[in-house]
Amino acid sequence: MKGTALDEVNSERSEIASWYAGKNVLITGATGFMGKVLVEKLLRSCPHIKGLYLIVRPKKGLTAEARKHQYFKCVIFHKILDANPDIVNKVHVIKGDLLEDDLGINIDESKHLITNIEIIFHCAANVRFDQPLRPMVEMNVVGTLKLLKLAEKMENLKSFAYVSTTYCQCNESVLEEHAYPAPQDPYEIIEMIKNLNDQSLAEITPTLLNGLPNTYAYSKALTEDLINRYEKKLPIVVVRPSIVTAAMEEPLPGWIEGVNGPTGLMIGAARGVIRSMHCNPDYASTVIPVDKAINGMIVAAYNRAHSETDCIEFSNLCGSNKGLISWGESIETGKRLFYQTPLSLALWYPDGSIKKELLSSLDLCHIFPLFTSLYYRFSFIALRTQAIFSESAE
Repeated sequence: MKGTALDEVNSERSEIASWYAGKNVLITGATGFMGKVLVEKLLRSCPHIKGLYLIVRPKKGLTAEARKHQYFKCVIFHKILDANPDIVNKVHVIKGDLLEDDLGINIDESKHLITNIEIIFHCAANVRFDQPLRPMVEMNVVGTLKLLKLAEKMENLKSFAYVSTTYCQCNESVLEEHAYPAPQDPYEIIEMIKNLNDQSLAEITPTLLNGLPNTYAYSKALTEDLINRYEKKLPIVVVRPSIVTAAMEEPLPGWIEGVNGPTGLMIGAARGVIRSMHCNPDYASTVIPVDKAINGMIVAAYNRAHSETDCIEFSNLCGSNKGLISWGESIETGKRLFYQTPLSLALWYPDGSIKKELLSSLDLCHIFPLFTSLYYRFSFIALRTQAIFSESAE
């Protein structure tokens, strides 16, 4: 991607870095994987930025300053802190919670944000794919609505970047850069969440999903629809990264936090724990390194501020089907590398595979390990019995 607009962010002399200079930025989800990379990138490549305001949930026994000190212990910040230790003074931790009324922000800090914030990056989200509907809607939909209401009051807001996902519209064969209607009205779903109990919600969830794979994708589709209602009210850009994975170049090549997504899959396969993945091996591996996704977000916010339209803009941060390697090729490359540099604590050979047929995948995931376990269990029983007879004979 060198030579593209994404790499213009890398130079503090660039037009993009110059635009961010002197501006105050509000970030939600700053303690997450993408949020940390975003904060590091803005501090390093836009060093003349005025301030970063991070909405962080309160932690018992820790002041805002203590949270900030803890935050900057992360290894990705070491380089910029060595070069300029005072740069942390640009970062301000705001105690808040998207699940609380008025985002849990006190009146004085809320007034300060309304007066001073010019750019918003809304990265916070519940990204658990196995969550029931209620926590997903409360965090991803209602939390976003609260932030939109705060943004409406901001006097100098130039750009509001909302982080969605390319998988919010899984039913579309081609994802265009425009708005799509949600399966249901987001305001009606919000009211439903308030009035129904968990059992009732669980019973109707499959119908509500309408073909979407999980409540995460569903909540993102609802949120995009909700945001679209703010067209002409706020300068919004919806950025849709695909599957975000480890850094390609910065802040550290290969850096990732946690083992979710493809990284967790690869580690499990490398240790011999994951033996099979139910997937079409010919499908494109639509992953994007976190640094490229963050560069795209920064550029998208810049472009939205310079757009002459009042319409909401959309930016898909992903590759097309052309030129991407397939999931099958990804797995084979991973196996080759893991044989060259095996992981410690491996339980089995890294010999997993992709199975297009569900039954074949289940065989490898459950039936083969079951028979292997039974074989060794009875083998050990036989050995133990033989040892007992030997002791008796003596």
